[in-house]
Amino acid sequence: MLDKINLKKIMLKEEYKQEVPPLKQKMGELQQRFKQAKVPVIVLFEGWGASGKGSLMSNVILTMDPRGFHVESTTPPTLEERRHPYLWRFWKKLPARGTMGVFDRGWYQELAFPSHALHLEQKELRERLESVKIFERQLHDDGYLILKFFLHIGQREQKKRFDKLLSSKDTAWRVSLNDLEQNRRYDEYYQIIDGILEETNTDYAPWHVIGSEDKYSALAEIYHILVDGIGAAVEASREGKRSAPKKAVPIVVSDHFKLVKEPKLSEVNLTKALNEEEYRELLKKEQSTLKKLHNKIYRKKIPVVIAYEGWDAAGKGGNIRRVAEALDPRGYEVVPIAAPTADELAHQHLWRFWTKLPKDGHITIFDRTWYGRLMVERIEGFASEEQWKRAYQEINEFEEELERWGAVIIKFWLHFSKEEQLKRFELRQNTPEKQWKITDEDWRNREKWDQYVTAVDEMIAYTSTDFAPWHIIESEDKKFARIKALRTIINSIEGKL
Repeated sequence: MLDKINLKKIMLKEEYKQEVPPLKQKMGELQQRFKQAKVPVIVLFEGWGASGKGSLMSNVILTMDPRGFHVESTTPPTLEERRHPYLWRFWKKLPARGTMGVFDRGWYQELAFPSHALHLEQKELRERLESVKIFERQLHDDGYLILKFFLHIGQREQKKRFDKLLSSKDTAWRVSLNDLEQNRRYDEYYQIIDGILEETNTDYAPWHVIGSEDKYSALAEIYHILVDGIGAAVEASREGKRSAPKKAVPIVVSDHFKLVKEPKLSEVNLTKALNEEEYRELLKKEQSTLKKLHNKIYRKKIPVVIAYEGWDAAGKGGNIRRVAEALDPRGYEVVPIAAPTADELAHQHLWRFWTKLPKDGHITIFDRTWYGRLMVERIEGFASEEQWKRAYQEINEFEEELERWGAVIIKFWLHFSKEEQLKRFELRQNTPEKQWKITDEDWRNREKWDQYVTAVDEMIAYTSTDFAPWHIIESEDKKFARIKALRTIINSIEGKL
């Protein structure tokens, strides 16, 4: 891609003054339009050192209301950020619907520019590139407009700019050793960068390579792309084109996911039970084992994600408590998931889960999860058919990203009979200290039992992968369910170790 760019292109100042001011005015108008249309916009600036990212970006954002955008300057990841998945810090910084996020460098930085990029193992590079493409595709599918700019200059021009910066003590700090190495090994970096641009130049997030040796021509080109891109996205959103499915919507699960066959809910034997003596003995034993394993995963920096789903009143809370009793409170967190807040609804549906992931060596237990999109959001109509059918693939990709990071992923469905649920509902309703546990919504959900059975069977069939299989926990007897969950966690961690 880089060899197609004319670096000699020049725009006269008079020509710039005629062409660009109307575009700047249009940008201000478009900001109000994408705010009203709730279109989230990502503008990413990448480029060579001294290619003018800072000044060009500043020129662009000065045309807009600062209340409607935020600027993220991406630096090398901190120690805390390195303890999370590669894309974690970028998920956290995504703009909400109707706002713009301007990134001065972003998720490509570690793939091309630091000195270690030349020595990045091919397997790791391939995985990160795949993660980036999935990240951008999921955002695009959710309605995000992604505009990616790469500012291109030649080796000689770069050296000239570095020399000028180094000539003054007030600007010399802007040139790092990595910058100088980049110029010295320009041809090597050129090949890496060009390959990455080609690989990630997709229909949903194309690259715009801008020849930046002339400031005026670069700015004019950037403004044209911004105005055209944002205008088209707003118009498409107004007409419903960005969210409407083009045909009947299939459930999509990539062929590269190896699915693990699990029984349907109707096939599960719910007669399994433990007496009190057996339960007490096994509980003490399994909790002791889990306690030791928690120390090991902390030392080896292995993250663990435990996802609890199940019927209302199936015993998730009690089950989670027995797991938590075995853990060091400094090394785990329980995250209860309720209906999404306004801020969470303003982002892609996985955003609120990405932001709550554990750091390596820690455990996060989710009391309800990202699978809500395939159950309550599907059945209650909170997600469109296109959205929840697309979510099977998105969720598998999310969990695969966690597995590549090194996480142990343990997913539980707590299952019992409809008759047992009625008994527990009535007990809660008739016991004053338990009445807070039963709501009108629980009774409404119960009326849709058969719809939920269909949704859960489908969910398990399409998202039980070899790296993140579902574990159906027979919960007619709470004691049996607690021991089986503990054993499953132990087996999963031991398998990873």
